[in-house]
Parts: sequence; structure tokens; C-alpha cells
Amino acid sequence: MIWKQNRPPTRNGVGASCVSLPAGQWPNLLDFLTARFPTITRQTWLARMARGDVINERGEPVTPERASQPPYPAHQRLFYYREVPNEPHIPFEEVVLFEDAHLLVVDKPHFLPVVPSGGYLTETVLVRLKDKLGLDDLVPIHRIDRDTAGLVMFSKQPATRAAYCALFSQHAVHKTYEAIAPWRADLVFPVTRQSRIKEAGHFMLQHEVDGTVNAITRIDVLEVRGNLARYQLKPVTGQRHQLRVHMLGLGLPLLNDGLYPALTPEGSVNYAKPLQLLAKELDFVDPMNGMARRFVSARTLNF
Repeated sequence: MIWKQNRPPTRNGVGASCVSLPAGQWPNLLDFLTARFPTITRQTWLARMARGDVINERGEPVTPERASQPPYPAHQRLFYYREVPNEPHIPFEEVVLFEDAHLLVVDKPHFLPVVPSGGYLTETVLVRLKDKLGLDDLVPIHRIDRDTAGLVMFSKQPATRAAYCALFSQHAVHKTYEAIAPWRADLVFPVTRQSRIKEAGHFMLQHEVDGTVNAITRIDVLEVRGNLARYQLKPVTGQRHQLRVHMLGLGLPLLNDGLYPALTPEGSVNYAKPLQLLAKELDFVDPMNGMARRFVSARTLNF
């Protein structure tokens, strides 16, 4: 069997994960796997093997019998297909806005993660698109939060991926967001928020601290309705949660934000109240042909 890029083929949009087997005193492969992944039971591994979902580097399915017997196969690679039991369906659909030989641009809904992580696997933009379009080499060039809706760019070709990634690392992509947040008549707009952002002691949260600036956002007002306003946000840098943290720093927490200013309990998703943050526009010069590209989300916020 010949594998593309030395990996098993994608199944239903899910790529195979890989683990290296180091030297050690494990009696057999099953003992190593349960030690290496303590949250996955022996029974789960045996069930995966029975389905043919665990494969050695020679392309051979690892059977439950073989994995339970010595010797332990050190210094090899093992491939397996991850699964998420009882993964809930997310009832919103991504929309492909543009596709050519190199690039795919998607208009993502709220609540749908871009890539697999934690309790999300098949209910992610990446796996859905791989499954629907048969694009095994598809990779996001950048990401937006699961809670945020709007534009995400994907690379289709490994050969040209670096050129598109460089657009983001060199700040050559002009990103425009929209957000709904409280209106404060005492603030003067437009304003440029500059600060240093770092993790706030919880893996989910960021906050502003003293020190060298690493986050810059240009903020303006598009429309005011009563005690709320629709804002235009243009990030110059790309720190995690930058827009949410900068708006909070101005005393303007985004409407329906489950992280800032207060972290809501895990699993308390309310589909009726999406975070009012939208990745609205992307502007850049395409490195493949020199064309000016401008993509605009068709989604709107609940104002």
C-alpha cells in the first residue's frame, strides 16, 4: 500500500493521527497505548483495532490479538483514527465563497470550530469540508474562534501553502471585523487600542498586562442604536482573543461573550445567543497571480 505523505488515507474527512513508539519496558502495544493515553480505555483501543482503525507503519491493521501479545514494537510509528463519543451535531452550515486551484474561502457560522480539538472532531469546518469535497490536503491558513462567525481561508496545495501563510505572518492580509457591544458616549472614536496581551492564568482566557505592546486594534463606530453600537474592528496583530480583550479594556464587552468579562460554565451553549463578533472582510494580494483579492462575509450580526 502506498500512502500519500506516508500516512493512511483520510476517512470521512478525518485524518489519521500518528504516535511514535519509543523504547520501553511495556509488555505489549496495548499496554503502551493505555499508558500513553490514560483517558482512553483498553476496551476502546480493542474496539478501534477490531474495526481496522489502528494501523502500523507498513499499512497493516493492528489486530487486538497482536496488540495484546509481546513483543512491544519499539521504534515504529502507529496510526489511528481519533473519535469523539457522543459528539453533538452543530446545526449550522459553513458556506464556500471562493475556490480555485490553491485557495478556498469559507463563511463560517457561529459555534462551529475551524479544526478538531477536545470534544469536536467531525463537527468542525475542516473535517466537514474534507469529507464533502474530498480535499485531503486542505489546511486552514489562519483560524477564528469557535464562537466567532465569518471568513476563514484554507490552503488546498502543500506546494503553495507557505506563500499564503506568509501573508499572515507578514501582516499582509487586511482583516475587518464587526461587533455589537455597549455604546459609550464618553469615548471618542476612532481609537487605536495598543497593549500587551498574555494568558490570564486560565487556558481559556487572556488579559492585558504591562509591558511591550504585542496587540494593536483600530476601532471605529458604524452605527448606534440606543445603548448598543455596531463597531468596526481592524486588528493589526493577531493575538488570541485580541478583539474581545481590547473591547473589554475599553469597557465595551461584546454582546453574548461567554468568556469576557466572566467565564461561563463548560457546555452552557445557547444557540439563540451567539457571540456578536463577525470576521467580515479579508483583503490581500494573491501571491500566485498578483491579483487583489477581497472577500466579504454574507453573514450579519443580531443588532
